[in-house]
Amino acid sequence: MDRELNAQERNILLAIAREAILHGVRTGQEYVEPREEKALNQRNGCFVTIKQNGQLRGCIGNFQSELPLFKEVAQMAQASATKDPRFYPMKESDLDNFRLEISVLSPLQKIDDIDEIEVGKHGIYIEKSFHRGVLLPQVAIEHGWDRETFLRQTCTKAGLPTNAWEAEDSDIYIFSAQVFGEEGAVT
Repeated sequence: MDRELNAQERNILLAIAREAILHGVRTGQEYVEPREEKALNQRNGCFVTIKQNGQLRGCIGNFQSELPLFKEVAQMAQASATKDPRFYPMKESDLDNFRLEISVLSPLQKIDDIDEIEVGKHGIYIEKSFHRGVLLPQVAIEHGWDRETFLRQTCTKAGLPTNAWEAEDSDIYIFSAQVFGEEGAVT
């Protein structure tokens, strides 16, 4: 992303995500209106998080995209609502009670020293053999984790032992995100 999204661009993306969920759950079809704004047509990875009653309800994303950001947000929103394997697909009865959060991501950066991880600024992506796990930057803050707890939890998410991040054949990547939601913007 060349620059952070402004308030209007963030609100457009939140509206696109909400409409994609509503339309997708009701019809089973994808739909998104074309957008002309330059920032919304860049190719950035993003995650869309859905919460109901303050609890996680779905979260899916991509680190890279071949699609313009507005289309990627629409697809990830619909996938979060209907394809997150941790939850049943949202139904019409779920549509009157959810909040959205979008994380627009920087590119992944491989690190060799965990001291490069800044809790609250960076998310973590870990790869080891066929296992992969990611936690967004805001997750560590929400849970009050320090750096090592954040690494252990990312390993757990990847289905790995909690100390797998220390192994020679583990690759650790960091990324940052511009995070904003319907209940007020967060950086």
